[in-house]
Amino acid sequence: MDTGNKMTRRDALKRMGAAVASVAIASSGILSLVSCEKKGKRVILYFTGTGNCLYVARQLAGDGGELLSIPQLVKQKRFDIEADEIGSVYPIYGHMPPNMVRQFIKKVRLKADYKFAILTYGNRKCNAVEIWDEISRQAGTRFDYINTLIMVDNWLPNFDMNEQILIDKHIPENLYKIATDLAGQKRWHEPVTGEERRQHEEFLERTGIDPSTGFVLKSEKYFTVIDGCIGCGACVSVCPRGNYELTSQGVKMQGECEFCFACIQNCPQKVIRFAKNENDPFLRNGEKNQNARYRNEHVSLMDIKRANWVIQRSNYFTGWLKPGML
Repeated sequence: MDTGNKMTRRDALKRMGAAVASVAIASSGILSLVSCEKKGKRVILYFTGTGNCLYVARQLAGDGGELLSIPQLVKQKRFDIEADEIGSVYPIYGHMPPNMVRQFIKKVRLKADYKFAILTYGNRKCNAVEIWDEISRQAGTRFDYINTLIMVDNWLPNFDMNEQILIDKHIPENLYKIATDLAGQKRWHEPVTGEERRQHEEFLERTGIDPSTGFVLKSEKYFTVIDGCIGCGACVSVCPRGNYELTSQGVKMQGECEFCFACIQNCPQKVIRFAKNENDPFLRNGEKNQNARYRNEHVSLMDIKRANWVIQRSNYFTGWLKPGML
């Protein structure tokens, strides 16, 4: 029998192993094998609410890279960053960068031969690449490479988190491609279509969001805490703005909100809820599924806390701690 065109059992197993390995490269952190081909020091600045961008930043940093949280850099007033390569990883909200990221790029001085930005999104990216390019250029910084990466969408009014995590968005494969581009210091901006620009304009018109600021909304208006809070303080630690406070009367929130949903998605008791208001375009529908929450499976709650915890005053836990205890 001629077996020239047939595959033996050993060959089949080899091919199956190769296929599995190609996916495992991205999902298990082996992206560092690609990243390590670069020369010099790589620093990645990131903003994260549910862990997606922290996961991406870790993968792209590799073993020798340095991760720097943008909220922590703002808190420390550290605005001079120097390395051979500097990357920025952030989620887009309404196709725009978080306000804190927007303000940070206006102040920071990035010194590197190669600069890149990876923008994560869950459903529509529209003209996010052009928006970031314009903002950063006006701030005096030009990024050599700007790309987007689709991930789990955490927009609670429209999406059920239990359904989102089941959708295969080919994250490992897409992330591996980006890592390969960066290893070769590719200079490229992801193209934007006219339709994507129109979709963004329609979004701004429908929501009334100011494109010069993006999402800057009041946390006390958009979130509420229901019965069942155990005072664990997770919301206090994960909010990059420091809007949450534990008091003797329970959790209180106040201040301008990034809409990163770190508080609501990371609450262990699921007692922080999205408010509902028929007259507000963001509150009209409430939540898709109040019992479903999301945090990137590769990122822990403690990771989010370390990235975002900002203590604004010595008696942060009002009524619980005495001055000097922190």
